[in-house]
Amino acid sequence: MINSLRFSARSVAFSFVAASLAALAFFASPLWYTWHETVEEDRARLLQSDTHRLVNVFNMQGVAALTSAINVQVGTQPAGAQDLVLLADASLTRLAGNLPVWPREVTDLPGPQTVAIDVAGRSIRVSLLHTELPGGYHLLVANDVAKYRRLENLFLYGLLSAIGIILLLGVAGGRLIRRTLLSKVGDINLAASAIMQGDFSHRLPAYGGENELNTLVETENRMLDQIEQLIGGVRNVSNAIAHDLRTPLAELRARLEELALTRPGPEQTFNEIDSAIGDVDRVIDIFNALLRLAEIDSGARRAGFVEVDVANVASEVAEFYQPLAELQGRALSVVSSGPLVIPGDPLLIAQAIANLVDNALKYAQDNGKISVETSRCPDGTIRIAVSDDGPGIADAEKPKVLERFYRGDTSRGTPGVGLGLSLVAAVAKLQGGILTLTDNHPGLTVALTLLPSTASISGAARAAQADPARHA
Repeated sequence: MINSLRFSARSVAFSFVAASLAALAFFASPLWYTWHETVEEDRARLLQSDTHRLVNVFNMQGVAALTSAINVQVGTQPAGAQDLVLLADASLTRLAGNLPVWPREVTDLPGPQTVAIDVAGRSIRVSLLHTELPGGYHLLVANDVAKYRRLENLFLYGLLSAIGIILLLGVAGGRLIRRTLLSKVGDINLAASAIMQGDFSHRLPAYGGENELNTLVETENRMLDQIEQLIGGVRNVSNAIAHDLRTPLAELRARLEELALTRPGPEQTFNEIDSAIGDVDRVIDIFNALLRLAEIDSGARRAGFVEVDVANVASEVAEFYQPLAELQGRALSVVSSGPLVIPGDPLLIAQAIANLVDNALKYAQDNGKISVETSRCPDGTIRIAVSDDGPGIADAEKPKVLERFYRGDTSRGTPGVGLGLSLVAAVAKLQGGILTLTDNHPGLTVALTLLPSTASISGAARAAQADPARHA
């Protein structure tokens, strides 16, 4: 029973037939009721009309004239007529009419009655009207109910014919729907089989026009595009992780192997141990960055959103990096348009700004300039822009530097694993914003745009608001 209710071409056809029959029933029921009431009213009107005519004859001319009129009426009826008339005296003895005796089923109730009486040895149902006349006479006028049976049969035959047509159309429509659906589902199954075999570039066949199936196919194809992109990203990240982990691990193994073979003095041994610790720290940094990105991508950090003054966070980050900039001979300046408060994660925002400033310090010219600017855009978004005067990034390479573990030609000789801008882009996505890279002529401007969202503020997360730069 449950399987029959599941969506299929058969269930669609069954539902169509059931709905059509229900509509026919709703249409035929009031029609039948109206027709039946009309027939009953017409039958009662005829009985009352005949009775009234005969009563007038009795009142005006007496019982003899009524007897003669009834005999003339029943004598002139065509063969097979079902109009019954009977005139009886006070003892219910027949005086005139086409009924041999007074029916025992007749009651004294006023108005038309429907009863079964015996006529010529057979029982028939009649609608009758009994009238008592002055002098104790009784007048009975009746009509056979079967008089309208032919009309009833015609109505039923028409109704059965309509049901048959609906059933035929339902079966034909169900077969057509089944054939069409199975044809399209077969195409989708072939495409899905190719995708399951590893061909992620394969797509479901699209159908012309605007319909529900075509909308579903387009949605599935967009999902497959996203899956292909994610799988490609996972593959690239896996290759990048293997490449970036291989270098520090290989260096660590070489140092340990050299120590095991040469067994140098304590001072050189401790120097090599310090270098090995540095290699291990590089590996740990890679995994920490990946874990942080995974946490951001999952959206779990939204639970820790608090009211953050982005301008204040940017100033604290710049103040934290100021000694390093002075040591390198570079000028680090901050430009702010005032308090810029939005709901967000202060630690992640501070980490993102710190990554941008750290990149700028890496690539700025000797004795160059670095600026950190915070402002509110006309649409209400918060813009954090970090600019430097370094070599910049080629236009073709700008989309790639946001990929995880990607490192351009200009960054080959600098420390890092290629996750800094990826983390900044993830923070922007978490805040509903974007990360854009534009030329600074010379150098590069990286702008982090944060969207003022209505995310809930966690009371427990407010403790991190005190010093976000230090926590980051």
